[in-house]
Amino acid sequence: MHQKGRAPTAATLPRQHSLLPPAVINPFVRELQLSRAQLLRCFLQGLFLVPLRSLCLLLVLLLAWPLAAVATFLHPLKGAVEPMTGWRRFLCQVVVVGLGRLVFFFMGFRVTVRGQHASSLEAPILAVAPHSSYFDAIVCIMAGLPSTVSRTENMAVPIFGRFLRCFQPVLVSRLDPNSRKNTILEIERRATSRGRWPQVLIFPEGTCTNRSCLITFKQGAFIPGVPVQPVLVRYLNDLDTVTWTWQGPRAKTLLLLTLCQLYTNVEIQFLPPQAPSKEEKASPFLFANKVRSTMATALCVPETDHTYEDCRLMISAGELTLPMEAGLVEFTKISKKLNLKWDSVKKELESFAAIAQSCKGGRITVEQFANFLKLPVTPPLEELFALFDRNGDGTIDFREYVIGVTVLCQPENTDDIIQIAFQLFDLDKDGSITQNEFSSLIQSALGVPDLNVSHLFTEIDTDNSGHITYNEFQAFAVSHPQYAKLFTTYLELQRYQALQMAVPEAGPPTSRISPDSTLEENSSDKKED
Repeated sequence: MHQKGRAPTAATLPRQHSLLPPAVINPFVRELQLSRAQLLRCFLQGLFLVPLRSLCLLLVLLLAWPLAAVATFLHPLKGAVEPMTGWRRFLCQVVVVGLGRLVFFFMGFRVTVRGQHASSLEAPILAVAPHSSYFDAIVCIMAGLPSTVSRTENMAVPIFGRFLRCFQPVLVSRLDPNSRKNTILEIERRATSRGRWPQVLIFPEGTCTNRSCLITFKQGAFIPGVPVQPVLVRYLNDLDTVTWTWQGPRAKTLLLLTLCQLYTNVEIQFLPPQAPSKEEKASPFLFANKVRSTMATALCVPETDHTYEDCRLMISAGELTLPMEAGLVEFTKISKKLNLKWDSVKKELESFAAIAQSCKGGRITVEQFANFLKLPVTPPLEELFALFDRNGDGTIDFREYVIGVTVLCQPENTDDIIQIAFQLFDLDKDGSITQNEFSSLIQSALGVPDLNVSHLFTEIDTDNSGHITYNEFQAFAVSHPQYAKLFTTYLELQRYQALQMAVPEAGPPTSRISPDSTLEENSSDKKED
């Protein structure tokens, strides 16, 4: 796990299986391995610290909850909502904030604040990153209880919901089809209130990561076109007990381990506010990228194209107990760098398929690959080529590339895609494929190379002929819908991500993104808030 002061490199970043052998930054995976000495230390310290801290936290919550209930009593959350004033604002921004600091103090957090916190007039929006834990709520306390973005359902959570009301959050409802549009408009209304409203605090990554990089920022914080103050969060302990990612320790485990530590050092740094240029006001994408670059430079971490949608893909695979692969994710990103147009690529699929079949299973070089795509040999094209160069011999099987393109261009026709893949690997046109060909087909089309292909081949080859016919393969797909479910979910989300990201790198758009744009949901929850 990357810690402060240790810049991540390709050699130290975690690997994940995909279509390409090189290391791929996976910001959503975190491994926590404690030595025996660390486990013993946690146990001995926990015997004393956990009961004491739990008692102190209970006393603070018993005092804070009634005050939060009084401050928010009969104060509306929907409709013509106005900022809290007078005694309500005093209770929330002075008393509740003070008690919030006590909560983190009793949990053992030692907070250092660097930089100058700008006022709501100077920077109406706070963009906080990296977002790696529910403990990041400490930024809200140290920033004086700014407004946040949260799900409507969170308001009904016992105790927590009442505290959340003190933030006067901007609410997102899954049941209201206009909710996202209204949320963007509400953020814009508050951000342009000239100080009437508190600042709006947003985690623009939209989900938790392991802090090894900054993933793509969503644009909700940048659509209003007002100055944004970047805020950095660093956890400085040698033993990291706070990072809560999609694959890693559970929330309860991290809470218990954190309570067992003598202290947890946190550094919150307020960077100078970033004002958008004329071009960035017209393009929130450009503004978001500029702010992310500023924050990544200050953190000494790289930026990646990973997005919240990648997490959704990991969930789908996890629910099916199948491995999540990065192949098509990386394929989408590199294709965007090459400015490949999906419509034109789709028109050339037939000729691509003809070329692939004419290769008769032969492999092509990067120069031939570039010639087929009618592109020069450039670093992005070499990177795309490397996705399919499994053994590093400088050649690829062009059939696999054709399947990848087919997958992204026609995600709604799963049967057609499998049929095309099957035909490409059926070199002798006898209506069947061998086990080796089947292994390549599965790896290319479904992206699950960790499956026991031998066992799977035997299961599909019902007549034990040593060859799989298309009818046998189709029958297996019908009787095992979990494979189709993973496949269609993967393709649908990848195509959505590709379309969302296709325009910006070609140049700044000429108009601002509409309120229907994707908005990050605030997040002390790593999944969805």
